[in-house]
Order: sequence, then C-alpha cells, then structure tokens
Amino acid sequence: MSIKVTVSERVLHFKQPAGTSRGVYTTRKSWFVHLSDGECEGVGECAPLPDLSCDAIPNYGEVLQGFCDDVCRTGQIDYEALRPYPSMLFGLETAMLDLRRQEAGVRSQERGILFDTAFTRGEVGIKINGLVWMGSYEEMLQRMEEKLEKGFDCVKLKIGAIDFERELDLVKRIRQRFSFHDVELRLDANGAFPYEEALYKLELLSQYAIHSIEQPIRQKQWAFMAELCRESPLPIALDEELIGVNDPEMKSHMLGIIKPRYIVLKPSLHGGMAGCREWIAAAKEMGIGSWITSALESNIGLNAIAQFTSDVYGDHIRMPQGLGTGQLFTDNIDMGLEIRGDKLFLDRRTFLDIRT
Repeated sequence: MSIKVTVSERVLHFKQPAGTSRGVYTTRKSWFVHLSDGECEGVGECAPLPDLSCDAIPNYGEVLQGFCDDVCRTGQIDYEALRPYPSMLFGLETAMLDLRRQEAGVRSQERGILFDTAFTRGEVGIKINGLVWMGSYEEMLQRMEEKLEKGFDCVKLKIGAIDFERELDLVKRIRQRFSFHDVELRLDANGAFPYEEALYKLELLSQYAIHSIEQPIRQKQWAFMAELCRESPLPIALDEELIGVNDPEMKSHMLGIIKPRYIVLKPSLHGGMAGCREWIAAAKEMGIGSWITSALESNIGLNAIAQFTSDVYGDHIRMPQGLGTGQLFTDNIDMGLEIRGDKLFLDRRTFLDIRT
C-alpha cells in the first residue's frame, strides 16, 4: 500500500524565555511529518535546535521534503542516509511507528501509541527531574523553590549564565535545606566553563553532593574532556559532545577515549531512536550509565520520547529522566501527557483527535 507524506510547520511560543549558555529561546519551530495510507495516519515531529543540532541547516524544509519523497517511493525509512539528520530521522521514525501500529490494528488503531509498555498503557509513570532554567539569581532561586515545593526529589539546574559564585550559592541553599538523601542535584553547564577553570569549579561544587554535571566544557575537546573525567570529583555526563557523532564505530571510539560516567541522550540530537539505541548499547558495554531527555519539542515529540524511554529502560525506571518540558509552551499540542508529583503519566483518552 502506497504512503502519502505531507509536511507542516508550526512555531511554538515559550511561556517564559528559556535561557541556556548559548542564548535565550522565546519561540520554537517544528516541522510535523504526516504519513498516511489513506485510512490511517502517523505523525512525527522534526525539531532541530538552532546553533546546536548538526542538521539545523538553512534549507531544512527542502531536505526534509526530499527524505519524505523517498518514503513515498519506497514505503521505508533510509536509516543510513538519515544518519547526518537526526531530527529528521526522529520525526520520520515516530510517524512510521504510529502508522504501522494503526495498520496492524494494535489496540483498536489508537493514534500516537508507539510501543506497548506499562507507561503507554497508563499503568505507571516515569520519574522525572525538575528543571530550573538559567536566569537571574532571583529567577533561578524562585524556580528552584517552586520545583522543591511541587515534590521533586531530583532537581536539575542549568548553570553558566550568571556569576559562578551566585550559582554556587544556589546550590548551597538547596543543601542547607535538603540533604543528598532527600534531593538529588544535577547540573548542566552546557559547555560554559573554560577548560582552565573547569576542574577548580568542579571541586567547589563537589562539596555539595552533586549527582553529576553535564558537559562542563565545550564539545570537541576530547583530550581535555577525558582529563576532566579522570580528575573530576564530580561524575561527568556527556550531552553536546554526542552531537554529530553518528557512526556506530565512532560512538564506541569516543566513549572509550573520554570514559564519562554518564551520557544524556536526546533523540532529536543524537541519532533518533535508532541512534540512541546504539549509544545506549555502546555505553552499557563500557559500564557507562545513561538517561534520556527531551530537546524542547512539542508534546508530539515529547510523547514519542517518553514512550521510547519506557521501551528502552522497561517498566520500572529508577533513574529520573528529563521529560518535563511539556509545560513550556503557551500553544502546545494536547497529547495526554500529565505530570503528577515528580512523574510523567500518559492519558490515552486524549489521543482520539491529535491536531498539529
């Protein structure tokens, strides 16, 4: 049966500016891929991040349309051709999984259900971390308090935008109120530390029982990052370092050189679902831990990432994942994703009429 593919664009608006060490986002553009066989339709989101994604190219829509035309002709996704375009691959993977499960009549042809897990059946939630975006000292303090009041016992702070001493004070405030037994602290530097200062800053942070810090220095400095991973008193997680490393052998090679404690995976950035499975397998062989996060997608992408997470790690996920971004936009798409306490749940009843 032939497949028809259409692509639509949509700009989402943040409720409040999302600050990172690379700048501040106020809007978010996504391309939605619709695959249809005439009776069933699958939807996936392609959402590159400007100045970060390896496939955030000027003619993104044109290249995406070319891959969609290939799917029309062949009825299949060319995974090898799409390796350099992880966000496009992720959107097409999502749409194809959605379509094929409907065609198979899985669970009465429900849209948006990609895997059969306890999470997708609505039986369990996925534990997530509370995310505190970069901002002024006062803004970050207020956001941190809000996350703690909501009951999150794992909080992730994005740092690197304000004076380091003030960020250190934020961390100190948490530890004055909550021990590491009560609240797990994660940090994300987004490559903000100069290499010459990184180890000193990591030593200062280590006195506050930090779980891990993501990407302390800029990516593509493998020798420096490897040295930091050896010398740091804090466990280091790689994030941006994984972007653009799409060959399976190169993935293992890089992990073998740097030897991080963790890797943090975003399907839109790190090879789609197929590429993330490769990363997880390579890391597992070396005793490297991992968790999955979203990358500011709409709820279409977040739904796929959460379901993928439940499929990869099973029905009893202990490590908090980074899946709490669904409340960031004023004009998001309703996908039945709901945060209760510190867990993300899926309500399948809202999947009857998905509109993008």
